[in-house]
Amino acid sequence: MSSGLSILYDTIRWEEKSLFDAAKKNGVNVEMVDCKNLFVSLDKTKEKFETVIQRCVSYYRSLHSTAALEGKGVNVINSLNTSIFAGNKLFTHMLLQKYGVPTPFSAVAFSEESALETLESKGYPMVLKPTVGSWGRMIALLKDRDSAEGIMESRERMYPIYQVYYLEEFVQRPPRDIRAIMIGDKVVAAIYRYSGDGQWKTNMALGGKAEECKITKEMEDICIKAKNAVQGQIVGVDLMESREKGLVVHEVNNTTEYKNTVRVTGVDIPALMIDYALKSRK
Repeated sequence: MSSGLSILYDTIRWEEKSLFDAAKKNGVNVEMVDCKNLFVSLDKTKEKFETVIQRCVSYYRSLHSTAALEGKGVNVINSLNTSIFAGNKLFTHMLLQKYGVPTPFSAVAFSEESALETLESKGYPMVLKPTVGSWGRMIALLKDRDSAEGIMESRERMYPIYQVYYLEEFVQRPPRDIRAIMIGDKVVAAIYRYSGDGQWKTNMALGGKAEECKITKEMEDICIKAKNAVQGQIVGVDLMESREKGLVVHEVNNTTEYKNTVRVTGVDIPALMIDYALKSRK
């Protein structure tokens, strides 16, 4: 008998394989659907999918496939709103502010000149981030005006999204950040992510290392607010330990990776995700 559960992907990573394995281990029939082969009729015909765990790596594929499926009445985890809100760092920041979640100082400028003015008034260093992106790509530490001008000059010739200059303070913190995995209203596991040799970024794809992080009441309260801000169900919340502000949230991840969190903590996150998805059906 079908469970009506599907996993939508465009790349098979450890996470997608682990979801499939967790479903099979627990006797749940699950369909793996390659988004690159997906065809969704946008008329009023009934859609064959019931509940879909959205796992596409491509932001635009994830966003548009979620819109199409959700528009046909499919229960997609996470929802279209979460895809939109969490997929854009500026959108996320504004919602975090609205929900009272502590964040690093951030600003947005819409030309190279206004971005430089912001940097001169706020002071260096600051971090330049693309509003849409992942894995630490296109993120630059601006140490002075010369480095800022050089980096921004190259981006003026790129796709227009890179001419929206999202600037974030360089938070004084230990050489690590925190990745907390939320399923529903619970932080099920968290890890410290340490910078790799010679790196200031903590992305594991760049050679960082991980160790288990104890989940505190303060952290859980902040993560719940952050998840609610983007209307999320299963998300990764990234936090930093600011010397001045304490815990601050700098990102919420829609199709979060959790391989290292499982490896370090031993928490069976994929099984918890499958269980949540089954219970979320209307």
